[in-house]
Amino acid sequence: MTFTHSESSLVELRRYTLHPGRRDTLIDLFDREFVETQEAVGMRVIGQFRDLDDDQRFVWLRGFADMARRRAGLEAFYGGPVWHAHRDAANATMVDSDDVFLLRPAWPGAGIEVAEPSRAAPGATTTPPGLLDASVFHLRAPASDDLLALCRGVLSPVLRQGGARRIGWYISEPRPNDFVRLPVREGEPVLVGLALFDDLAAFETFARSGTWARDAQPALAPWLTGPAETHRLLPTARSALHA
Repeated sequence: MTFTHSESSLVELRRYTLHPGRRDTLIDLFDREFVETQEAVGMRVIGQFRDLDDDQRFVWLRGFADMARRRAGLEAFYGGPVWHAHRDAANATMVDSDDVFLLRPAWPGAGIEVAEPSRAAPGATTTPPGLLDASVFHLRAPASDDLLALCRGVLSPVLRQGGARRIGWYISEPRPNDFVRLPVREGEPVLVGLALFDDLAAFETFARSGTWARDAQPALAPWLTGPAETHRLLPTARSALHA
């Protein structure tokens, strides 16, 4: 079965800063306790990742069907027994967990696809293949139709020709966060691009080619307030999103 875009009409991009040496502790706990238990209350754990360039960074993506079911799922999970049992251990690994964007697919079908079943069973320790290039582009104004046309007509072809196997484009969800217990970064219009490569070598080949800097970056620059925030992400053992 394919993870359809309608099932993830909202996506949280969650970027946590952790205490030194605690990332694997959180990943072990997350992959063991927080995957099936979140999905049991209607949320989707799309993928969880180590940031290759920052060993204190853990990044994950969580999907929702809509705003109402987002709030219901968050209330059920964070008010439930599993989070209550493990929250102290999880929170002890974290310096900051508030670097979060609430997003929606930039157009119908723009979300990244996740084939199911693609997640390893509980207890798995083997890291699956893949390198996810996640870029956050800070915009001067909410994404316009012209910007999204650029994504479809220029940026995505550059990524595909460079070896990206799956691509997703997301923009800020304008509705306010109605689960204030978990803050999100509101009032910051962004475009988020996700590009999944076969492995680190494939991504590095693309990066060295210079095609993004030549064919994409100049076209994108007029919409941006500054440089993109980029992350090279490696899937954890139980990430559903991988090559």
